[in-house]
Amino acid sequence: MRVVLADDQQAVRAGLALILAGAPDVEVVGQAADGRTAVDLCRALRPDVAVLDIRMPVLDGISATREIVAQELADVLVLTTFDLDEYVFGALRAGASGFLLKDTDAAGLVAAVCTVAQGEGIIAPGVTRRLISAFAATAPTASAQSRTAVRSLTPRERDVLACLGRGLSNQQIADRLGLAESTTKTHVSRILTKLSLRSRVQAAILAQESGLPEPPG
Repeated sequence: MRVVLADDQQAVRAGLALILAGAPDVEVVGQAADGRTAVDLCRALRPDVAVLDIRMPVLDGISATREIVAQELADVLVLTTFDLDEYVFGALRAGASGFLLKDTDAAGLVAAVCTVAQGEGIIAPGVTRRLISAFAATAPTASAQSRTAVRSLTPRERDVLACLGRGLSNQQIADRLGLAESTTKTHVSRILTKLSLRSRVQAAILAQESGLPEPPG
């Protein structure tokens, strides 16, 4: 997995690079001190994952995420000290595949990068449900187009989407709906394709905006 790191603090970048370089099959191919440079590096190097700080000069992490995702340059993992604020919501709306707090340990960071590289979203353990609940409290109503897309899902896919909106993992969804985990993964993949979404995090946001009822189980 090829990774670009962006943080305006050199010591933080060095620490992240050291952690990731020590992981098997992970290569840090570029580092940036601001969001604009991060976007340029992603365009030139096409990494699998861009790990971005939220607050950076020249171009902040949210704007950088928006450009990187829109141009399909990489999947984005947002790394920040800020928990449950407008910056997190902005990053998720911009298309970030994951959100991780900077106090996450080395193993958690590596696991998060690997998860995002595999096309699955991740939100920091311990804040997933709080984040989605807080987002839901301020989430706008889904557009008519989005509501139509959700209605195009099968009943089982809508159940899975509702579970995603509650921040459940694939295994938790499988247990709740009486499915095999492999079947759950297939449903999630189909949901993302049908709704033209890049990550399960975006699916969770859409589920909340659509007001899907509590999933069965």
